[in-house]
Amino acid sequence: MNPGFWGIVVIVVAVIVLFGRGKVAGMMGEFGAGIKAFQRGMKDEEQSQISEQQKDKNTTDA
Repeated sequence: MNPGFWGIVVIVVAVIVLFGRGKVAGMMGEFGAGIKAFQRGMKDEEQSQISEQQKDKNTTDA
């Protein structure tokens, strides 16, 4: 059972009526900030793995 276009429209309108535009905008801002933080964390993790591999390579070469 897939919600059609009108089903999604009704849900969006209900959320806006219940929470108000300001509250919904704030939640979307927090959601965007969470995604950015997640991406930043993934990038930091990749960089730390690369630096660890380089350290391991340097210690085995010595």
